[in-house]
Amino acid sequence: MGSSSIGSAFEGFDPYTVPSPSFVIDERTIADNLRMLGEVQERSGAVILMALKAFALPAVFARVAEVLSGVCASGPYEARLGKECHGGAVHTFSPAYSPEDLEEVLALSDHVVFNSPSQWLRYRERCASSRCAFALRVNPEHSEAEPAIYDPCAPYSRLGTTERALRAALADEPELLSGITGLHMHTLCEQGSEALERTVAALERRFGEWLPQMRRLNLGGGHHITKPEYDRERLIAIVKRLSETYGLQVYLEPGEAVVLGSGALVATVLDVIENGMQIAILDVSATAHMPDVLEMPYRPEIRGAGMPGERAYTYRLGGLTCLAGDVIGDYSFAEPLAPGDRLVFEDMAHYTFIKTTMFNGVPHPALVLHHSGSGQLRVLRRFGYHDFLTRLT
Repeated sequence: MGSSSIGSAFEGFDPYTVPSPSFVIDERTIADNLRMLGEVQERSGAVILMALKAFALPAVFARVAEVLSGVCASGPYEARLGKECHGGAVHTFSPAYSPEDLEEVLALSDHVVFNSPSQWLRYRERCASSRCAFALRVNPEHSEAEPAIYDPCAPYSRLGTTERALRAALADEPELLSGITGLHMHTLCEQGSEALERTVAALERRFGEWLPQMRRLNLGGGHHITKPEYDRERLIAIVKRLSETYGLQVYLEPGEAVVLGSGALVATVLDVIENGMQIAILDVSATAHMPDVLEMPYRPEIRGAGMPGERAYTYRLGGLTCLAGDVIGDYSFAEPLAPGDRLVFEDMAHYTFIKTTMFNGVPHPALVLHHSGSGQLRVLRRFGYHDFLTRLT
């Protein structure tokens, strides 16, 4: 989760002007990212969808919909969110559908992706009366994503159908692909077009014989298209070659690329203690508010802070929950920290507030819209006890 334009997005931003804690999303940076995505879309012929699993803030959906014609969802709730709040096409994939969930998904979606031949065969008759287009997710068995927790092609992965499994299913049911008009794959995680090129080569080796009978190919997400060093010319060339070679409509599903560099998490120092080193306790939590810090793991950047020992005062930053491992990391500062000081965590739009919990009943960060051009701020929502209560009752 690296930074792209966070410096320019929040240059001059005063963290004391917003509630603490709060996620602050910059509208101008999102607009800049969308311009880049729009150019790729126009020049390549690809259809670019926004991945709701990475970012879902209805307050900016109207702006997103001006450039991106749809969203990709992971189940009925996200599909409904996309249908009602974005208004464009909805592409839905889930590792498995219950009969009840599938009914909702079919009613809300334009494209539905099945994870396995067995699920498709189980529901194919029901799907025949639907207006949706249908695809099968495939696993090219080519790993690019790191760490392993984010690798859909890791050994024993439950995501996607391998070539061997597809051939076995076709041997049992030669008409298996009847009604399937697209293939879907996803292998990347915050990566460049070079990784995509290698993955596409693996896809063609394993599944190339079926591509000519398809109308669509979805190349999934994880594309860092709006990162400054991303090779967009290579991406455009990959998409155009696939389209021309196989007669396919190509889809991309970035999530982070839409909002890269557009977010910050504002936090306040509540206390400073000493136990072998200086420890600052904040009003945010790694486990509740920044779960990727523990899951990936990764070290979020803080405005004005450095690596341990790089500046005069080093602190371990801890969260507000009772989880012993609720630690964000070690940072150094030019001045000592004191209760009441505000910290700004950078690049906190994607995979942050969308994954938050209310574990331990810790206060949930507010949601704030910021415009770095005008300096305008708008508090979209503050969370309170009632939000905590209604999750439990």
